[in-house]
This record gives sequence, C-alpha cells and structure tokens, in this order.
Amino acid sequence: MATLTIRIDDRLDAELRDVAARTGTGKSAFVREAVRRQLAIARLEQLRRRVAPFAEAHGWLTDEDVFDEVS
Repeated sequence: MATLTIRIDDRLDAELRDVAARTGTGKSAFVREAVRRQLAIARLEQLRRRVAPFAEAHGWLTDEDVFDEVS
C-alpha cells in the first residue's frame, strides 16, 4: 500500500477527527473513502463529456431524457 502525505489546516483536521470518531473509522480510512468517491465522480464526469455529443445527437439533453428512453 502506498503512503500519501497531505497538509491540512487545524480546522479541517479537527473536523476530520470529529467525523471519523462519529463514524467509527480512522482518519485514514475516512480519507481513503473520500478519495475513492471523488475519483468515481471524476470518472463519471469524464464519461459524460465523452458521450455528450452522441447523446445530444440522439436528442438526449438531460438525465431524464435518458431515463425516459430506457424505461
């Protein structure tokens, strides 16, 4: 497993400690999950940008348009 060192201000550290304690996880586990979620969001945004021209050509301009088509 790789190690990543980041610098955060005291206020963010306190908030991170508090939420990690409330959720019963360590700070590292909480941050790992946050990074995983952010990476998933970034992949989804990248995919949307790649397929948007094809969707628009098909008349799909919103998520609802796609949902209506596949439902």
